[in-house]
Amino acid sequence: MPYEEKKVAAEGSVQADFYQNMLEKSRKFREDYHQKKCVIHGEEMPWENSPQGRIKHIVNEEMDTSECCMDMYMQFIEAGSSSGKHRHMAEEVFFVLEGKGYDLHWDAKFSLGEAFQWDWEKEPKKFEWEEGDFVYIPPYSTHQHFNADPARPARFITGTSRLVKALGFDWWEQVENAPGYKKG
Repeated sequence: MPYEEKKVAAEGSVQADFYQNMLEKSRKFREDYHQKKCVIHGEEMPWENSPQGRIKHIVNEEMDTSECCMDMYMQFIEAGSSSGKHRHMAEEVFFVLEGKGYDLHWDAKFSLGEAFQWDWEKEPKKFEWEEGDFVYIPPYSTHQHFNADPARPARFITGTSRLVKALGFDWWEQVENAPGYKKG
């Protein structure tokens, strides 16, 4: 016999209806999808005082929108202040709406043995930005945003993908809280 696995291929008696369940879940998703919000008005976007700073959610998985892949929020950083410092497996991009400042990025280094072993650069890379700029942050880079203007606030729109979460990389870590953050 060319393949010995044939002896065990038909063994077992455990039954499942996974495929049928998938079809039903897909049908239900398509039905529910047409009820989800396609337009979110400014007054419907919730504010959050978060460890990352003051943000206004534009689209979020918990907002019941038709967007299934992206989370976006607007971040506000007071004059001369900073965001929290965090990292996550999804890439991040942001577009500066107003203000000027800079980012510090500590790029990730890893090795793969029996488990992932992560470390981050000791010295950060500095990226200056201002109104109209687009900034890219690589996956799992520890990063922090700084408003360099002592007189004016900075504001930008940030986007991250939810797709890496579905791949098993729902890794978000807050390394340092934003100045003035108080839980609750």
